Amino acid sequence: MKTIDHIPTGKLQRAGKLVSTGAKVGVNYLKYYGDKLTKSELEAKEQLDKNNATDIYDGLKQLKGSALKVAQMLSMEKSILPRAYVEQFSLAQFSVPPLSPALVIKTFKSYFGKTPNELFDAFNPNSVNAASIGQVHKAEKNGKKLAVKIQYPGVADSISSDLALVKPIAIKMFNLKGKDSDKYFKEVEDKLIEETNYQLELNQSMELAQACSHIPNLKFPSYYPELSSNRIITMDYMEGDHLSEFVKHNQDESLNTKLGQALWDFYMYQIHCLKKVHADPHPGNFLVSKQGQLIVLDFGCIKTIPNDFYVPYFELAEPKNLNNPIVFTEKLYALEILKPSDSSEEITFFSSMFHEMLQLFTQPIQHDTFDFSDAEFFSKIAALGEKYAKNTQLRKMNGNRGSKHFIYINRTFFGLYNLMFDLKAKNVKIKTFFQ
Repeated sequence: MKTIDHIPTGKLQRAGKLVSTGAKVGVNYLKYYGDKLTKSELEAKEQLDKNNATDIYDGLKQLKGSALKVAQMLSMEKSILPRAYVEQFSLAQFSVPPLSPALVIKTFKSYFGKTPNELFDAFNPNSVNAASIGQVHKAEKNGKKLAVKIQYPGVADSISSDLALVKPIAIKMFNLKGKDSDKYFKEVEDKLIEETNYQLELNQSMELAQACSHIPNLKFPSYYPELSSNRIITMDYMEGDHLSEFVKHNQDESLNTKLGQALWDFYMYQIHCLKKVHADPHPGNFLVSKQGQLIVLDFGCIKTIPNDFYVPYFELAEPKNLNNPIVFTEKLYALEILKPSDSSEEITFFSSMFHEMLQLFTQPIQHDTFDFSDAEFFSKIAALGEKYAKNTQLRKMNGNRGSKHFIYINRTFFGLYNLMFDLKAKNVKIKTFFQ
C-alpha cells in the first residue's frame, strides 16, 4: 500500500482538503443527472452513492484523525447509510495508507525524544496496521515481541476543527436541528479527545484487562508504561486472525459460539458490573488466537455509564415496561427521547417509533439465551432502519432525540450485535452478568 509522507495538520490545510473533496462530490452529482437520462433512477443513485463514498473516503484517509474516525463510526450504522458508504467507510477499520518510514521515525522522536532504535532492540518502521488515529509497528526488546502504536502527527490538535467541518454533513444526515444538537457533537468531541490521550488509554487498558481477566476465553496483551507516552503505547504483540477474517474460514460452529459467549460476557460484565464499556466494537479491535481465545485490543474509547441513564435504559428492555404505556412514557422522558416542549403529534409519533424499535432491538436481552445466527432478526433490524430512513414525516421533525449517552451506548450494542451475527453464535447465555 502507498505510504503517506505528509499529513495536513493546519486548519486551513485540512479545510482545503475537504473543499476539494466537496468539489468532486459536486461533479458526481452532475454525472448523476446525466445518468438519469440513460439509466433507471435506482442504477443512477447507486452509482452516485458509490462515486461519492469513494471520493469522500479518499479525502478522509489523507486527513486521518477525527474525520476518518467519524467515517469509521458511521460504517457501523449499516441500517442508516447506503451500502456503498458502509463498504467504503469500513475500510477505515483496516485499510488506511500508513505513514512512510521516514515520517514514522521523525514522529516517534518528536513524541519520545529518542528514535525507536534507541529505545528498542529492533523496530520495523513499516506499519503492520494503520487506522484512523494511529498505526502499529512491530518491535522487540529483551526477547519480547512488542506492538508499538504511534499517533499520527496533528491529530490531537485538529479534533475541534475537524468536527466543525464534518458537522454540517452529520446534521443533514441525522436530521438534527437547533442548538440542542450541540450536546451530541460535544459528546463525540470529548470522546475523541480522550482517544488521543494515550496515557489515559494505557491506564484504561491495564485497568479493564485486569477487571475482565476472570471471564473465560478472553485474552489481553500486557502493557509497558516505561515504553509509552501520551502519544505512544507499547504492548505485547498478539498473534491471531482479525475477527472478520476468522469468520470467513472457520467451520467450527462450537468455536464460534464459544467466542460469541466470551464477547457477550465481556460486554455485559463491563456494562452491568463496571458501569463503563469498551465502546468501539469493530472487528479490527479483536483477534482470535490459535488456541481459540478472543484477544481484545485498543481500549481508547471507554464510555462511563451514569446511573441515571443506565436504570431507565435497561428498564425499557423489560417487556412489562414496554407494554405499560404509563411506565413506557415515563422512561422516554427520563431518557430525553420525549421532551416537555413536544407537540401532541411529536409525542404520538416518537412514542410509536421508539416502541417499535425497542421491541425489536431488545429481543436478545429479553431471553435467557439467544441465537445470534438468526438472519431474520437482523434483516428485521435493517428493514426497520430503512423504513424510518425513508419516512417523510420524521424528516419534518426535530431529530434531536435522546440523551447524549445514547451515541456510544447504541454504538456499542449495534457493533456488538453485528459481531455476534458475524460469528453466528448460537445459544448464547444472555444474563450471566445482569444485575
